[in-house]
Amino acid sequence: MSSHEVDVVVVGAGQAGIAMSEHLSARGVTHVVLERDRIAERWRTGRWDSLVANGPAWHDRFPGLEFAGLSPDAFASKDRVAEYFVEYAQFIAAPVRTGVEVVSVRRRDGEPGFDVDTTDGSYVARFVVAATGPFQKPVIPAIVPDGASVHQLHSSSYRNPQQLPDGGVLVIGAGSSGVQIADELRAAGRQVHLAVGPHARPPRAYRDRDFCWWLGVLGKWDASAPAAGAEHVTIAVSGARGGHTVDFRRLAADGITLVGRASAYDDGVMHFAPDLAANIEGGDADYLALLDEADAYVERNGLDLPEEPEARRLGPDPACVTDPVLELDLAAAGVTSIVWATGFAADYGWLEVDAFDERGRPRHQRGVSVEPGVYFLGLPWQSRRGSSFIWGVWHDAKYVADQIGIQQSYRAYDEAASVTTAAAAEASAPDVAALTTTGALR
Repeated sequence: MSSHEVDVVVVGAGQAGIAMSEHLSARGVTHVVLERDRIAERWRTGRWDSLVANGPAWHDRFPGLEFAGLSPDAFASKDRVAEYFVEYAQFIAAPVRTGVEVVSVRRRDGEPGFDVDTTDGSYVARFVVAATGPFQKPVIPAIVPDGASVHQLHSSSYRNPQQLPDGGVLVIGAGSSGVQIADELRAAGRQVHLAVGPHARPPRAYRDRDFCWWLGVLGKWDASAPAAGAEHVTIAVSGARGGHTVDFRRLAADGITLVGRASAYDDGVMHFAPDLAANIEGGDADYLALLDEADAYVERNGLDLPEEPEARRLGPDPACVTDPVLELDLAAAGVTSIVWATGFAADYGWLEVDAFDERGRPRHQRGVSVEPGVYFLGLPWQSRRGSSFIWGVWHDAKYVADQIGIQQSYRAYDEAASVTTAAAAEASAPDVAALTTTGALR
């Protein structure tokens, strides 16, 4: 197989890898982007059929290219998002190689850089950027054993209601994915239970502005870390059906039974924590706090935005909140499937360097690894709250490219100094032939 030398190998051609390529090209850094599948493959086959972006097209994009043929306030379908990244890769002439899987990355012994082995040849690279993102390995908590008589799948494997066996469905996890899947299943006529944990619940829009705009002008996208105690809080927001505010009371009124967090399973019975009301209340508090900040911003800046008092009307709690279900006999309730909308874990088994903690999480600062020459991109909270969003990863990629450029400048100095030293040494060396002729060596 062939071997190539390149300054940077970027692993992954999703939104992170394409953004990285743009900024490396702008710096004139030679690189290649390796993708085991197709560009933006997770958007194509790692999502359900009806998924749309959770941010409007004016916001969830890179600065250099708009979504052609799509209203700025529309929510792009998952396939349109994938097409966008293909278009962007062409737009910037990104050196992407698809169908090439990175098997291993190892530091070179006694030489600078890394040996990168792939399914189609090898590379020697000065730097490696892991741009595989946060959605690598689906996580299903070890609650219901594999041999249980209920069909189980992760949200990344869910496609549509017809995929599931007849019967009711328990959706576990009430972030954006879990809420939208539960809503779709109910609309398809399924009996649905939805396990709701702690969550943030922003308004989809308020006073004629999308929540993405509000989080921007209020500085919330730039928060450097989640608030204390909110590290595992999911965000419940939806771009489905043109975009709407997630309202758990409305979901209950539509026939979805809300329950607390799934805590245990015993002989066909699922047990839930008695925390549903507290979780709903916490989401409400987050929602109302954002409205308060938005109102204060409008007043402070003298903006002419329409008031929206009805946004504060929450309505009464449904019976499933005031009298929560703590145990559910799945068979007796007709539940035949469980969809686990419980997130993902990282999988960097191919990256054989000392860059991870005891739980396998990257050790880094704003994507700069503790292992010199290794960088990460596309991680949640990599530098700020917006890091894992399309526009946020673009800005993080610029920072990482800048850091690589800084290291290249040190390398250039070192190489120039080496040449100068060698030349000086050569100039000061005695002329052996001349000394012999004059008898100086006799």
